Amino acid sequence: MITKATNITKHAAKVTADQRAAVRGIRPCIVWLTGLSACGKSTIAMELEHALIAAGHPAYVLDGDNLRHGLNRDLGFTPRDRAENIRRVAEVALLFADAGMIVVCSFISPYAADRDGVRHRVPPGHFVEVFVDTPLEECERRDPKGLYKKARAAVAAGSGLGFTGVDAPYEAPRQPEIHLHPDRQNVAQCVQEIFDYLRRHGRLGD
Repeated sequence: MITKATNITKHAAKVTADQRAAVRGIRPCIVWLTGLSACGKSTIAMELEHALIAAGHPAYVLDGDNLRHGLNRDLGFTPRDRAENIRRVAEVALLFADAGMIVVCSFISPYAADRDGVRHRVPPGHFVEVFVDTPLEECERRDPKGLYKKARAAVAAGSGLGFTGVDAPYEAPRQPEIHLHPDRQNVAQCVQEIFDYLRRHGRLGD
């Protein structure tokens, strides 16, 4: 059992988030890519970060697999662990955004409540939900890590793995700010659509 500290105080900074953003010349936000495993989230996120940096806009990717090597290495894939995974990621994303950056998050994040929880932590317009809507059959065809094959085999053997899309649910966004279709769009087109959205909504300061 973890005992929560009671002798802590939150200290107010002398510099506001708006002041930090003004130095960088952008309006920070959290770009949250969600979708099934192998849908293309990480590839799009990394290319988006590259495009933003190349255009002179500060950006950083928080990737699901990468964070499970460090910050979230103690978490599994139960519903409770998945929720804690997103809670921790949200805290980090909020810090990056407060520092004046565009934070690109790439997580399956299968539960709508967890994604909405992040959205409700920031001012309106600061959370951009991107649904990377690749059909399940296409994700399974790609399956670069062999995870779907492993999950299907486990289900057939009578012992599920709790794998999203196979024996665990994925709650698709109902009204995402951006809806991508990687089965009909290439990576460059997906990245451009996000980039254009950020520009249209004044997030890039140009």
